[in-house]
Amino acid sequence: MAFHDGLSRTQQILLAIFCFPLLPFYLCYLCFATSEEDKGQPDSLDQVEEGTVQQSNRQRRLAARAEEGTGQEINENPRITGHAAETHNEDHLPGVTYEPKQNQITVEIHPRHSTSRSKKKFSFRKGIQVFPEWTGKDNEGFQDDGEKGSKPSKGQVLYDYPWDKSSLKTLPIDLTQFKELDAYASKVNVRNSVANLVSALLQKAHSDLEKVRAIWMWICRHIEYDVEGYHNLDKVSCEAADVLRSGKGVCAGYSGLFEEMCSIAGIQCKKLSGYAKGAGYKPGNVFKGASDHAWNVVHLDGSWHLLDSTWGSGYADVDKKSFAFRYNEFYFLTHPALFINDHFPEDHSWQLLKRTLSLQQFERDVWYKPAFYSVGLIGTSTATSVIETENGKATVSIESRSPTLFLCDLNGAKEQCFMTLQRNGMTVEVYPQEVGTHSLDIFAKPSKSKEEDYSHVLNYSLVCRSVDESFRLPKPLIQPVGPSWQSEEKGILEALPESPIIHTDDGRCVVTFTRTSDLDFFATLDSDTSRTPEDVRRRHIWTTRWGTKVELKVHLPHAGDFALHIWAKKASDPGSSHCALSYLISCPNKKVTWPVFPQSYTNWEDAFELVAPLAGVLPANRDVTFKLKLPGADGVSVECGKSRPLRLSEDGFWEGTCSTSGGSTVTVRMAKGGSNTFWSLLEYKVESH
Repeated sequence: MAFHDGLSRTQQILLAIFCFPLLPFYLCYLCFATSEEDKGQPDSLDQVEEGTVQQSNRQRRLAARAEEGTGQEINENPRITGHAAETHNEDHLPGVTYEPKQNQITVEIHPRHSTSRSKKKFSFRKGIQVFPEWTGKDNEGFQDDGEKGSKPSKGQVLYDYPWDKSSLKTLPIDLTQFKELDAYASKVNVRNSVANLVSALLQKAHSDLEKVRAIWMWICRHIEYDVEGYHNLDKVSCEAADVLRSGKGVCAGYSGLFEEMCSIAGIQCKKLSGYAKGAGYKPGNVFKGASDHAWNVVHLDGSWHLLDSTWGSGYADVDKKSFAFRYNEFYFLTHPALFINDHFPEDHSWQLLKRTLSLQQFERDVWYKPAFYSVGLIGTSTATSVIETENGKATVSIESRSPTLFLCDLNGAKEQCFMTLQRNGMTVEVYPQEVGTHSLDIFAKPSKSKEEDYSHVLNYSLVCRSVDESFRLPKPLIQPVGPSWQSEEKGILEALPESPIIHTDDGRCVVTFTRTSDLDFFATLDSDTSRTPEDVRRRHIWTTRWGTKVELKVHLPHAGDFALHIWAKKASDPGSSHCALSYLISCPNKKVTWPVFPQSYTNWEDAFELVAPLAGVLPANRDVTFKLKLPGADGVSVECGKSRPLRLSEDGFWEGTCSTSGGSTVTVRMAKGGSNTFWSLLEYKVESH
């Protein structure tokens, strides 16, 4: 077939005549080849419209040039130095939503080429990463979900549109294959010339991918951000030799050095410029004026791939004029649908997306930070960076690949966030207490992570136009709220109710659950508005145990919102208890006033059950009925001035009455084990006259 492709159309016809017996098969091939030639691959984004690629003449030009015998060398992928005209498409890219696999659209975009270098000035000040508010671990072990060890074929399109959630990169690479190369590149110490540095790196790097990886790793490990130069850009040189010599650079220096090193290594590479959601960025910011960041695109295995060595190297604190190396794997060959989250190129075609975003869409879309993906999160219910409350409430849901732990802050505080966990994600409801604009930050880490720090994954600007004064979250409420996989992992199983909020009009409610056999626990009733002391509030919870089954009766001291916390730890664990489960109990009825439960003593055992009376304060001068189940008891009495025995009924309850006219306290006592000694179980107070 290669011989056939080199013939003119006339020669092809003559060949067909001489090969007449094979003519039917040959004509089928000829039609197929012509149709494929007519389809072509677009040379620019102007040839892509509504998912249909217009006819390309590139192959015809190449064939004609070959037929003419000019001998001119043809470069199908020339190094791009200019900036193509901007194009806008108002079709929104859902950066984290996706269609079923069989419906995904796979494309490869070749940006428009230009032969002249742009002279436009840039202001590379904002395009740096700042220290995150909550620092997470370096993602040295970051892996994509691609097929390990597989290599793409020449010209194969390596990424789908939109993101199919299977890989964060545009090549199905196994990062473990770079372990030795990364270690070698990190230790290379050549500063006398860029060419000598590349020569040293190529001693261990052979394929184009390995060359790019070695260059990337060396720059990320050896070039620090020039924080002082950030404040005096006029004095900063972005020439590759100067950046190499000083070991410092701004983003234009990083990308310029990367481009120069790739050129020496024989890799097609281009430096891109545009806007970035870096230092000083806040949700809803409008980008205008000169470009503020620079990064690179490289050509590997027939496709273009994005990377940012500036953000791959670490974080800068421009106020303290300090920089910290903190390697970030995310920005190496990043999937375009993810790279567009925080990088917007001047030439829209370098988004490498089938449908490009407009600058307005880029400004509006939420910034999914790199940790969002490395933690294992997939998508959110709210993909715009600015959200508004409805009736004083805003809701954000996050989907994750596996159980994940979250923290949420509103203006740096946790009080007005109400978070519930799902098996694969979470939902947070936010209730601002003031009208205006607020900052909502979300942090996350994998549930199995041993690290204490959470990574900053999302930041929203929350606009509140009205306050819901009828709903207020107690400050002591510990997140997340309600039964979840987390409470199960902490030993609280089959918890009821399933809802995280318990609404009660009479101030009473019941919580039941099954505990693991080796779990110790206790419950507290917390509030920041109640005048009832903490130790007294605990006596508004009555605990009954039947082996691993537990029932908590709660009688609120008054109306309001309370946090019910169940604290637990393994009996064999010498450490302190931790909150295993939280509920929000809300009672609007201002007439509610429940007394405490009776005081219990250490002789009160599991499987003991109190039916009546539940109120720890009894009316004076009354005959009060008692009913208890006390397995193993030999005798039970009630004492108020004088002792009165209770009798054992056929259904196993100790029952009887006692007059409260004989004293200020009523005590329930029990004898067991054949002993005549009665031990105190419960104590009640008698109302004063």
